Amino acid sequence: MENINTTPAANRFTIGIFGRRNVGKSSLINAITKQNTALTSNIPGTTTDPVYKAMEMLPIGPVAFIDTAGLDDVGELGMQRVEKSYEVLRKCNFAILVTDELGITQLEKDFIEELKGRKIRFIVVFNKCGGHTPKIAGNTGFSFVCVSAYESKEIEEVKKQIIANSGMEHVKPSLVDGLIKQGETAVLVTPIDSAAPKGRLILPQQQVIRDILDVGAMAFVTKDTELKQTLKNLKTPPAIVITDSQVFERVAADTPEDIPLTSFSILFAKQKTDIAEMVRGVKRIETLSKGDNILIVEGCTHHRQDDDIGTVKIPRWINKIVGEGLNYEWTSGACFPKDIKKYSLIIHCGGCMLNSCEMQYRTYKSKEQRVNITNYGVLIAYVTGILPRAVKPFFEKGSC
Repeated sequence: MENINTTPAANRFTIGIFGRRNVGKSSLINAITKQNTALTSNIPGTTTDPVYKAMEMLPIGPVAFIDTAGLDDVGELGMQRVEKSYEVLRKCNFAILVTDELGITQLEKDFIEELKGRKIRFIVVFNKCGGHTPKIAGNTGFSFVCVSAYESKEIEEVKKQIIANSGMEHVKPSLVDGLIKQGETAVLVTPIDSAAPKGRLILPQQQVIRDILDVGAMAFVTKDTELKQTLKNLKTPPAIVITDSQVFERVAADTPEDIPLTSFSILFAKQKTDIAEMVRGVKRIETLSKGDNILIVEGCTHHRQDDDIGTVKIPRWINKIVGEGLNYEWTSGACFPKDIKKYSLIIHCGGCMLNSCEMQYRTYKSKEQRVNITNYGVLIAYVTGILPRAVKPFFEKGSC
């Protein structure tokens, strides 16, 4: 379990390590992290499942390396491992393609084209070079390093090339960017009920508080039952009220119309993906009919309560508008179907456990296959009749 004081995995610059079997991918991640993070062996196919390792790499900051199975794996299980490697690629900000004395084979050429097509920055590492620079014809179009991962030679040069080629594009805007300024206040509404974790706040609440502090603003945290009194106690109205989506209706009623209002989930839609697409997508509810398929997606797995939002509340809200007869399906974690054409609407969680690359991939696949997509916060605002107010801060202040 990740310590609450560490950088969440979803906020780390993600670097995937790819290549054929037995080229030294695991030896490379061990050399970079200076730990025996991944099991190494001369037997091809030793790495079967992705192996994750977090570290700090300045000036990039917190990063996560992911070692993957060989792209040339064979057999039925091998094909599943290759599929897992490509799943990892969806969340990568950066890639390291490892090869050996064989150099750039057709497999590497094809993978480089895949990286370019996905606009993922990368470098190529030639392992087991024995100090010799490989012969590469013409202009390669990529940066490369020759190393001996087993002997930890030229590993610092690999780190330098990662930094030099990263583009620093992983720096995301603050969750509260454009919504609150230095010296202003924000009120965060965090209901404490049976679904709330014991003794702590959930990740979205923690991250929003941190971003407010980074701006030089002040955060006032209260329960929905105490919101009215909290607003009365403030001498100056807050710049914004940010609430858990599940109490949207009550919070909207208790927050004066002249105070901007939104939810944690909508903030994540703004930061990690396309909030305008989420707003467009939710309006598909207006044309749903009996027999339509709905996919509800969560980025993490958790023990579900009797009144769980994804499996109980959302279907109930939609059925109240559309009527019975809709077909609901659910998926969670890293699972996101390749073929989603059969769905009339996809409803995604806020994605606090997924990084921006993965969320953008899921949104892109939905648009590519012409399937409407929205998220929990936008949907709840819609079904409670307060969507225009909940997204108004982004469209009015240029935050969207």
